[in-house]
Amino acid sequence: MLMRTVSGLRGVVGEDLTPDVLLRHTRAFLKVIGARKVAIGRDSRVTGPAIDRMVSALCELSGVDVMELGLATTPTVEMVVQQTDCDGGIIITASHNPAQWNALKFLNSDGTFLVQSQVEELKKIADNDSFSWQPWDKIGKVTVHNGGDDDHVDAVLALPYVNVDLIRSKKFKVAIDAVNGAGCFIFTKLLKKLGCDVVELNVVPDGVFPRGAEPIPESLVGLGETVRKEGCCVGFASDPDSDRCALVSEKGRPVGEEYTLAIAEDLVLAHSEGDLAVNLSTSRLSDDIAKKYGRKALRSKVGEINVTEVIRANNCVIGGEGNGGVILPALHCGRDGILAAALVLEWMAEHDKRGIEDFVASLPPYVMAKAKVSVEGLDVDAVFAALKKAWPDAQMSELDGLKLDMPEGWVHVRKSNTEPIVRVMTESAIPGKADELAKRAGDIISSLA
Repeated sequence: MLMRTVSGLRGVVGEDLTPDVLLRHTRAFLKVIGARKVAIGRDSRVTGPAIDRMVSALCELSGVDVMELGLATTPTVEMVVQQTDCDGGIIITASHNPAQWNALKFLNSDGTFLVQSQVEELKKIADNDSFSWQPWDKIGKVTVHNGGDDDHVDAVLALPYVNVDLIRSKKFKVAIDAVNGAGCFIFTKLLKKLGCDVVELNVVPDGVFPRGAEPIPESLVGLGETVRKEGCCVGFASDPDSDRCALVSEKGRPVGEEYTLAIAEDLVLAHSEGDLAVNLSTSRLSDDIAKKYGRKALRSKVGEINVTEVIRANNCVIGGEGNGGVILPALHCGRDGILAAALVLEWMAEHDKRGIEDFVASLPPYVMAKAKVSVEGLDVDAVFAALKKAWPDAQMSELDGLKLDMPEGWVHVRKSNTEPIVRVMTESAIPGKADELAKRAGDIISSLA
């Protein structure tokens, strides 16, 4: 099933993501943004180079110049677009999806994803328009841009929230699991510039994701063992395009992706005035951090651009999504796993005798439960009606699917932007409650399938 959302165009290569689909949607994107020059980067997937060559050629034959980045993380491409004269960008990555998937993420001239109205226009053009091509003497040109990683790292190190000398003085020993993705080189480059002794895991960008593409706790057993064996103070794990970063504590325990954002929020709010913004599926940890500093935790629909729009509308100083995606508008308005690692190290440096375990222990013991249900044959409206009936006293939001908020926890059910599924997420600080809420919601959905 081809996915077309604010998260881009995504599908299984050879089944849904075919040359014809790539042609129509690339040309539609160029038309939507009025492109004259675009940046193109990709993650390490086996299909990436072929798709890159095709997309680049389509741009050239459409009279559009191409700045070719090759292997590059999503946040690196976003920053290159933001800092150059490009009219937009195309990132060839299916992010956390398995290796057989690939995708095109489309960027505006400010390095952020297309908004919903642009996505609808793109779909309409791709489905209905006929395209003309440029004559031989008006095709675009390709230039190679090799400095993206260095510029990205230097911009992170120049942030007022990152005290490079302080971090270097701590001589941290850290581990990085880059899942053989686009972040294989840039993470180590950043960490070494911060004076860290770096232990590397899965840093061969061959497109094989040995522990699974998504940096969820059950996939980080190997990183945890490495942290314990090597005596590291923290382990960082990315997804294939490095817009997310998950943490393993000094005990080798995966603490969950939500804590990456919470630590970054705690650091930034301690040093600046302003609120934060997160999506509806992000942990209540963000509310607790905001309350600690007398700020507000604003909520958006799920999807990077939706959080970005709330950040911009409210001049928030930080935001993100609870999947390990940190957005710092002082750097750029996209999720950035490389940035996240630097902010976590800064927090650790400023709290000299505290590690990740200490931070986790200082907050309520929230537990999340997550489930996926196929959308095939599912009447989502009927599901929502049944869920409302099951929790009639809950505070309800239909901003994005259905979220039911209760004192003891919450339930969020929504269609995924990246997979043909309905996501069920729950959270509670009461032992066993998140699983109980998830089971009850799951039973209701199953009864209607």
